[in-house]
Amino acid sequence: MEREGKRLEESDVRAILVQNPAAICRFGGEFFLEWNGCKARDHFGIMPGDCPAGAVVCSGKETGKVDPNYPLMDLDEAIRIAVQLRSDGGVVALSGGVDSALIARLAGRECVVVGIAGSHDLMRASQVAKEFDLTLHQHLIDPASIEEALAQVLAVIPKKDPVNASIATTLYFVCQWAGLHGEARILAGQGADELFGGYSRYLQTETLASDLERDFQELPRQLARDQAVAGLHGTCFSLPYMDGRVVVAARAIPPEMLIRDGARKRPLRSVAERHMPPDIAQYEKKAMQYGSGVMKEIQRLAARNGYKRSLQDYLLSIAGCY
Repeated sequence: MEREGKRLEESDVRAILVQNPAAICRFGGEFFLEWNGCKARDHFGIMPGDCPAGAVVCSGKETGKVDPNYPLMDLDEAIRIAVQLRSDGGVVALSGGVDSALIARLAGRECVVVGIAGSHDLMRASQVAKEFDLTLHQHLIDPASIEEALAQVLAVIPKKDPVNASIATTLYFVCQWAGLHGEARILAGQGADELFGGYSRYLQTETLASDLERDFQELPRQLARDQAVAGLHGTCFSLPYMDGRVVVAARAIPPEMLIRDGARKRPLRSVAERHMPPDIAQYEKKAMQYGSGVMKEIQRLAARNGYKRSLQDYLLSIAGCY
């Protein structure tokens, strides 16, 4: 939790709840609070909790909105503040792409990468961590453990399709490492693709603005998926790109400036080049489920179990019998 760029300690929050609980409506950060029959949750609902995102609820009735109302600022400054506020603890999930590389560079914390032996992400994250002189933990995924992980994931994620299941299963192993090593917070790059135009499908669309808006509105479902997986291991994701300052700065950029000359996430890469070599800032990386090798292994499992033509049916068979 933070207010006007200052991290709040537990004692600060307790004092505010006693003296001026209305001040919660201007809290930033990632939080879910309960006190005296009231509850409050951060603006984007990043932290799980049983009240609506961005709401203050007392005695079952909504009594206020949580909105730090950040002014528009320079994107570089916004990202630096967002990472700094979150980097007093935790581990960075580093896959080697620009999203996670920028967070790792600015946070300066230990990192973790997951993947099947020989996978793209293991190699790329190692190169980036070496360039930044950061400690990197490699959590090798045993292909034999993927089906069990997939079953656990399908039991908790809201949307059970190949894309969501493969992403969630990859994140499962990130969270597994964090849980085993006592890391309650995982700094990660979720939100960057939706805010800065990172998906390859944006290169062909003729309705970029509406596509970006649709995907941004879909983020709460993705955040619920990821935090549900994190909860299996007693940890949670902390997301600098979903900081209100960064969201305001990103959404002020015209869509046509996000993608140009076949390059995606132009503004984010421009910021990254101020903090790292151009070859890292401009690197085009595979999505995590492919870079880790998890998707290919799930496809192999489906074929091995008689579902070669329908990965969706394979997933539903697992979800139904777990």
